[in-house]
Amino acid sequence: MRKPNIFMMKFGARKPIFILLIFAILISVATFSKFYSLRSLFLADTFCNRVNHVISQTGNGREVSRITIQTVIQKIQQEMSTMRDMRTESSSAASLLRHSAFLADILGLVESMQASLPFSEEAHQRNKPNEPADYFFIEEIRKYVKMKPNRLGKQNFMGANGTFTSIGHACFAMKKEIEEYMDYDVGDICNDDWKLAQKLMVHGCDPLPRRRCFSRAPQLYGKPFPINESMWKLPDSRNVRWSQYRCKNFTCLARNSSGKGFFKCADCFNLSSHEVPRWIQHVNLQPNANLTTADFLIPEVLGVKPGEIRIGLDFSVGTGTFAARMREFNVTIVSATINLGAPFSEMIALRGLVPLYLTINQRLPFFDNTLDMIHTTRFLDGWIDFVLLDFILYDWDRVLRPGGLLWIDSFFCLKEDLDDYIKAFRMLRYKKHKWAVVPKLDKDDREVFFSAVLEKPPRPFR
Repeated sequence: MRKPNIFMMKFGARKPIFILLIFAILISVATFSKFYSLRSLFLADTFCNRVNHVISQTGNGREVSRITIQTVIQKIQQEMSTMRDMRTESSSAASLLRHSAFLADILGLVESMQASLPFSEEAHQRNKPNEPADYFFIEEIRKYVKMKPNRLGKQNFMGANGTFTSIGHACFAMKKEIEEYMDYDVGDICNDDWKLAQKLMVHGCDPLPRRRCFSRAPQLYGKPFPINESMWKLPDSRNVRWSQYRCKNFTCLARNSSGKGFFKCADCFNLSSHEVPRWIQHVNLQPNANLTTADFLIPEVLGVKPGEIRIGLDFSVGTGTFAARMREFNVTIVSATINLGAPFSEMIALRGLVPLYLTINQRLPFFDNTLDMIHTTRFLDGWIDFVLLDFILYDWDRVLRPGGLLWIDSFFCLKEDLDDYIKAFRMLRYKKHKWAVVPKLDKDDREVFFSAVLEKPPRPFR
């Protein structure tokens, strides 16, 4: 907790003396040159009127002091600008330079005094901020969102005069949480706050700002297993921070028990039985359990475009099994996921695969027409809004190359909503290679599964 500032305690008791001191400085400046004889009178008059107006409008002495100092800074800056414009007569050039330097010194002192004043959140909220940095109080996030000009004053190799760091627009609606996330000591160890970060991301504060602290790591991190055994073996539990999870090791996650905090992938940590046959062979699962099996197998789908599927994205809830299986067919798949109640990202990485920590809110970080395949399962289901689904599908279409495959794997929804969701997929006008609708038996025959393999056509349609 910040210690009381002795100087500010003294300053709070002597605010009237400080204001009079500012007046004295301004009057002294006004007497230095003939250029100020008349202007200084108006300066003092308007300044006093401004202070009196603020005092009459609010009884907050701290706010009065802040506004007073800000007014002084603005007036000095105006006078310095005027002096620069008046440097045309050689006889007065030396005098103007001397007084400009004097004003610059005074301005520096006043600005340092302004920086030392405590920040009034109430007053700050009344003054509508014009820049993102003005909205926040934590210094780290203010520094982060401000434009960083190039040191040489020239355009960089990307054609910009500075670096423009950004945060998600919803960060402004989650001001308390984002400021808690950015409240740390520079160069120190970050708080164990990944769950707060994920909450921000899921609620639209995405992308998050970078931070200047060191991320926490497990205390006893061991070497990952060699690639020839890591793919289908439970990782070493010491390589994960378990403080935010109900289970405290991978063995617990692999058990078929309830109450794990995640429901769409209740058995996907069970590599030995549940995950091994997926997308390779059809299996009969328990009809009363919330489990799915692929309607199409990997060899069948790859046979649609023999030798053409090389790289792709799996946007699903899982532990990377789809990417592991595709690797056996010499296809590189990046797995996009978040940690829904369990360390999915760590599990994927420890298996020797690539996890992409990404929410549904964010534009895919791939360039246009670059991926051969996008696969999704247990993710885009009947909970999703139709407009949001449109944005997602158009973004997927953007990154898929012409001739690329979109594999919708076991999308489930209510029977009465099926036609509407199918229309959303048909609006892409993709070529249909495989298509299946089957009942979902664990919901009293009210829901169905929909699967499809679709091919992106060349565009424009001519």
